[in-house]
Amino acid sequence: MTDFDKERQGSDGGPMPPAGFVPKERLNEETGLSTGEAPNPEAGHRQASYSSERGKRSSNKEQKSSAIPSSLDDVLERLTHDIGYKTSFDIVVREMTFGEHRTAMFFMNGLSQSVLLTDILKRLTYLHPDELSGHAFRSFFDLYVPAAQVTPVDDWNEVLSHVMSGDTAFFIDNESTALVIDAKNFPARGPEEPSLERVVRGSRDGFTETLMVNISLVRRRLRDPQLRYELMKVGERTQSDICIAYIDDLVDKELLKSIKDKISLVDIDGLPLADKQLEEATVKRGWNPYPLVRYSERPDVVAAHLLEGNVSVFVDTSPSVMILPTTFFDLVQHAEENRQTPFIGTYLRWVRFLGIFASLFLLPMWLLFVMHPELKPAVLAFLGPQKTGMMPLVLQFLLVEIGVDLLRMASVHTPTSLATAMSLVAAIMIGDIAVKTGLFINEVVLYMAIAAIGMFATPSYELGLANRIVRLVLIVAVAAFQVPGFMIATTAVLLVLCMERSFNRPYMWPFIPFDPRAMWNIIVRQPVLKNRTRPNLLRPQQMDKMPRR
Repeated sequence: MTDFDKERQGSDGGPMPPAGFVPKERLNEETGLSTGEAPNPEAGHRQASYSSERGKRSSNKEQKSSAIPSSLDDVLERLTHDIGYKTSFDIVVREMTFGEHRTAMFFMNGLSQSVLLTDILKRLTYLHPDELSGHAFRSFFDLYVPAAQVTPVDDWNEVLSHVMSGDTAFFIDNESTALVIDAKNFPARGPEEPSLERVVRGSRDGFTETLMVNISLVRRRLRDPQLRYELMKVGERTQSDICIAYIDDLVDKELLKSIKDKISLVDIDGLPLADKQLEEATVKRGWNPYPLVRYSERPDVVAAHLLEGNVSVFVDTSPSVMILPTTFFDLVQHAEENRQTPFIGTYLRWVRFLGIFASLFLLPMWLLFVMHPELKPAVLAFLGPQKTGMMPLVLQFLLVEIGVDLLRMASVHTPTSLATAMSLVAAIMIGDIAVKTGLFINEVVLYMAIAAIGMFATPSYELGLANRIVRLVLIVAVAAFQVPGFMIATTAVLLVLCMERSFNRPYMWPFIPFDPRAMWNIIVRQPVLKNRTRPNLLRPQQMDKMPRR
C-alpha cells in the first residue's frame, strides 16, 4: 500500500470514506489549518493520529501485496490482474531470454522511447550465460543495461506508478527487485508564445503540458544552485506530479512549509483539470470571485517572481504555473511594462489602471448620473441620454453584459477561420440593428464597449471576470438604491478585498496595510538599478537584490 493510501485511511470505526476532496471545514477542524497558516504542533499531532488509526485498519494482505513476486510468471499474472495487461492495448510486455535468464520489459506504448528501449535490448542480446554466473540482478544493474537513469525498486506499487508515469520496468526471473529505466517520451507540443501574455519585445517561448519542459525553461533562465524543485504526487488515481519551485536562500521557510502542508493534505481521486483543481483544493476561496493565485504561462515571469522570493507550483499536463502568494496589484501588472523604458512602462501601467477602473465603475457611475443629474459636475453636463429607449437602462445594461459574455464564449468555440466573420456579425449587425430598432440606446453600447475593452486589457483573465461580476453588482445596487446603494456596495467590495488573504499575506498590500515605498513601485515602473529591494510582503531571507560581494 502506498503512503498516499495510508494517509487517506479513516480515524473512526466506520468504513473508509470514498476518495474525494476533503471539505475545508472538516480539514480545518482536524488539522487546525487556516488559509495561509502552517499546521500547529497540536493539529499536526491530531493529523498524525488520524492517519495512524486509518493505517491500522489496512489489511495485512494488502500490505504484503506490495512486494514484487520473484517468479516472472507470477509477475505477468499480477500485471494481468492489477493493470489490465492483455486487455488494454497500450500496455506492452516484451519477454526475452538473456544469458539463460528470463526477463520481461514492461512499459506503456506511447509514453516510452522505443529507440532507447531497442538499444537496450540489442545490447543485452550479446550476453553469454557465463557472464551472468553470479548475481544476475547486480550484473544487469551495474553492467548490462546501458541507460542514463536506472533505479532498483522492490515495491510493486512504486513500479506501477513509475511505469504509468512513462518509465519502463525490467523484471528478471527469480529476482524480487525490478529495474526502473527512465525512458519517458511524452507527447508534447513545442514551447510557443502564450496567447494571454503576448509582448512586443521579449521571448516567444511559453510553458507546455510537459512538466520536464516547463522546469527546464525556468532552469535555463535561473542558473542558481539554490533553485530547488521538489516533487510531490496528488490524486489517488491520477497520481499527478506536482513540482514546488523556490530559491532556497530567498524564500520564507514558513511560507514554503505552509504551501507544502496544504498540498500534502489534499485528499482527492485525481486532478484531471490540473492546477485549477489544485488551487481550489488548497486555497480557501468560498464564493469570493477574486483570484488568490496568479497564473503565468511565461517562464521569464516565473523566474522573475522566484527571484523576488515567491513560490511557484508546476502541475504536470498544465501549461500554466501558479505563483504564490499574490496580491491584487500583482494581477494588474504585465511583462510588457518591463520590456519598455521606465517612462513608457509607467505610461502603459497607468493606461492599464485607467482601463481597469473604467471596467469597474464607468457603467454604474454613468447610470447614477442619469438617475441623479444634479450630481454631475458642470464639465460632465453633456452626459446623459436624449431618450431612454424601449427598456429601462438597468435592463439594457444587464442584457448587454450577458450579450458580451455570450459573444466571448462563442468566440472561444468558433473555428479560427470563422472568427473574423462572427466578429463582423456581432459588431455591425447585432449592435447596429439593436440601436436602430430602439432596443438599446447609443450610450449604453458605447460605455459597455469601453468597459469590455478595460476588462480585456486586464492582464489576469480571472481578475477581469471577477471585475465583471462586481460591475454587475454595482449596477444592480445603483438601480435599486441609487447613491446609498453605490456607496455601500463599493465599500463592501473593498472591505471584502481588504480582509482577504493569500497564504496569510494581505491581498490588498501595499494599499492596505499601506507601504509607501512598495506603493510607489506599483504606481511608477522603477528602473532596474533603482529597484534594489525585494517586497517585504514575502519576508525574504535577503532583502537586497544586489548584495555586495
